[in-house]
Amino acid sequence: MKKKIRNLIYKEDCYRIIGYCYEIYNSLGSGLCEKNYQRSLEELLKANNIHYQSQFYVPLRLNDKLVGKYFLDLLVDNKIAVELKIGNHFLKKDIDQLYSYLKSNNLKLGLLINLTSDGVKYKRIVNLT
Repeated sequence: MKKKIRNLIYKEDCYRIIGYCYEIYNSLGSGLCEKNYQRSLEELLKANNIHYQSQFYVPLRLNDKLVGKYFLDLLVDNKIAVELKIGNHFLKKDIDQLYSYLKSNNLKLGLLINLTSDGVKYKRIVNLT
């Protein structure tokens, strides 16, 4: 198990992002809308001089034709996709959505972070392709 932990992709960056989410939860609590949590995370990233892009545009293409678009909550350091959700459970559709963001942008790692009535829960989603 120690070998797996040592080889986590962007381990320190993820710990920092997740730590900020705990800080937000401890200060603001549960029950807010996703946008309020997202803005709070943006403020902490900005205060700590961490580069991020909010509502990162992702074009959806089929055979080099634009067929749709979607927006990623945050892209941190041009390498970690972050999707914030509220609710007590991870939904398959949210996991699939984040994975598709990773694939379409050739990103290796995404964080799905749920701010729940019980605290912060998170999943690391890895793109191995």
